Amino acid sequence: MFWETMLKRGTVPFAIAAIGALAVPAFGHGLGMLDQLETGAWELRERGQGGEVHRLCLDNGRKLIQLRHQGMACSHVVVDDKPDEVTVQYTCKGRGYGRTHIRRESSGLVQIDSQGIVNGLPFSFSAEGRKVGKCGN
Repeated sequence: MFWETMLKRGTVPFAIAAIGALAVPAFGHGLGMLDQLETGAWELRERGQGGEVHRLCLDNGRKLIQLRHQGMACSHVVVDDKPDEVTVQYTCKGRGYGRTHIRRESSGLVQIDSQGIVNGLPFSFSAEGRKVGKCGN
């Protein structure tokens, strides 16, 4: 009954378009903010007591999306894409999933919050990412 009414009103195409606009593949369009981050050596400082410091060579800001599932082929859905922040949900079939929020303060400074499941175990972390130089130094 609902769909019949919607078809008569001609609103079904608009409803389908609206639903499709809510979930955009992460590596298609969008996420321009991540493309504007500087490449090079980055330091990720986890917040909290005894926060670990990780270094990585960042050649593409999109790598910050799945830090706990690095190098895995995962499907992505953009939940939110704004000029200075993005939220992406991803699933790595048989290996887990995650949801990452990244806020850019500058092209060399970001705030990252991520949580999910990796290899059957939960993870959750908040970190500050900062460009610290060139890769290999």
